[in-house]
Amino acid sequence: MSNTIKLSSMPTTGNNWSIAKEHNLVSNTSPLTNSESLLKYFSFRDQLRIEHGQKLKVFKHLFSNVGENTLKGLHMVDAVQRLNLDYYFQDEIDEFLKRQYVISSIQAGGYGHDLHEVALRFQLLRQQGHYVPSGVFARFAEKDGKFNRELAEDIKGMMALYEASQLSTAGEDILDEAEQFSVQVLNQRLGHFGHHEARLLRNTLGYPSHKSLAMFVARNYFGSCQGMNEWIPYLQEVAKVDFNLVQCIHQEEVLQISKWWRELGLAKELKFARDQPLKWYIWSMGCLTDPSFSGERIELTKSISFIYLIDDIFDVYGTLDELTLFTEAVNRWDIEATEQLPDYMKICFKALYQITNEISYKVYQKCGWNPIDSLRKTWATLCNAFLVEAKWFASGQLPKAEEYLKNGIVSSGVHVVLIHIFFLLGQDITKERIHLLDTIPGVISSPATILRLWDDLGSAKDENQEGNDGSYMKCYMMENQGCSSTRARERVMSMISDEWKCLNQEYLFESQFPAIFIKASFNIARMVPLMYSYDEKQGLPRLEELVKSMLYESV
Repeated sequence: MSNTIKLSSMPTTGNNWSIAKEHNLVSNTSPLTNSESLLKYFSFRDQLRIEHGQKLKVFKHLFSNVGENTLKGLHMVDAVQRLNLDYYFQDEIDEFLKRQYVISSIQAGGYGHDLHEVALRFQLLRQQGHYVPSGVFARFAEKDGKFNRELAEDIKGMMALYEASQLSTAGEDILDEAEQFSVQVLNQRLGHFGHHEARLLRNTLGYPSHKSLAMFVARNYFGSCQGMNEWIPYLQEVAKVDFNLVQCIHQEEVLQISKWWRELGLAKELKFARDQPLKWYIWSMGCLTDPSFSGERIELTKSISFIYLIDDIFDVYGTLDELTLFTEAVNRWDIEATEQLPDYMKICFKALYQITNEISYKVYQKCGWNPIDSLRKTWATLCNAFLVEAKWFASGQLPKAEEYLKNGIVSSGVHVVLIHIFFLLGQDITKERIHLLDTIPGVISSPATILRLWDDLGSAKDENQEGNDGSYMKCYMMENQGCSSTRARERVMSMISDEWKCLNQEYLFESQFPAIFIKASFNIARMVPLMYSYDEKQGLPRLEELVKSMLYESV
């Protein structure tokens, strides 16, 4: 699975040092005492909140006066989203894009003739859940379906076209062609620009807006839009203050998680298991990006920790007989069923049982719905999938690739995460939606497939794990004799692309769930490349840099 994030040498700045020190991420030496540090920290946070409210009010006024200036409004919405500020402007964004959707729909050819504007509008409307036909790009293509080569001179248009192509669904050939064409053009032009322009192109190709978490790439946008519009400086000021304010929130959450994990004591009892509370929290931070979901992130992190702990039990430590008994205990959801288990399994199950009941009670207090049946069933489903894999590896007989992936979608743990998110958010809970979630619909299966396939690309071996592990690639290559690893990797990447199309389809046409829940599903898919892209030293350097930036460096 995944390695420890090595953050012990993180630099810190300003008032943030004490938080890092508390979490053992910096040296214990400091000229300030803990009490002095905390007083300065909370004073700093309160000042940020006042400044944030003032700057937010100024830009809201600018946004509300955009009027009929369509292109200015599109740029504003794009900038707000890229700077991870959209949760403050949902009403303004909704109103503006609804107006754009209506105008574009009723006007013949109303999408325009400028590639940059057409592509940007297409991207923003689809990201908001408004279906815009991919045929709006037909005017830029030749009779053979290929894009007009003269468009290659319009670099802004090419960047916007590439961004728009990321919102394709199955069967939209013109968007597939748009992606291939724009990637080819942008890569060819990289060597013809200076450092600043080349960096913009690389950021676009490496981190397209729709498939990236704005909170992690917002800094890329700070230097890319200076001088473009008169309102940019105001928005950047809002973004900088917001970044530091939200950073304070995340730091406080890290402290709470660290305290909970220490007091739980499982790190001492289960010495073989991974001890990575910060990494578990990063998943929650990426899934639930709205700053107001602080309590939800903390509770979700607790659940994610048990996915990793139980995974380690199955992959590393437990015998097949022990794993079978453990799975039976989880299925029965009965403390007495653990009597035959070894002590480490008893400890793990009792802690899981207690945490799940606590989360269920908090959900019940919040929205009047007790989710205990759904939560215990999802833990049973996860353990059943883990046990299936353990039996495969114990027998030495790997299944066919399709069978492996079907089980791997469940063993990814995504189902557990999203079920917990659904109840923690507490929005629009109905028996019908709960039943649908039990079937593992596309909103769950697509990010789960993306995670499983990325994990199974075989780019890393966990330094802390010596147990059995399988991969879709291995199963596929065994099933298709003569298939090279290169060809197998190409197939996997193509499958990941197809799952993104399914997610887009879910959002545009088929979703029966609240938009905030759908966003969490997308965010899991967006997190995957960060969490599973290892370097030659089996490290995660980009993730480490992002975590350091998000938690301990001011802007």
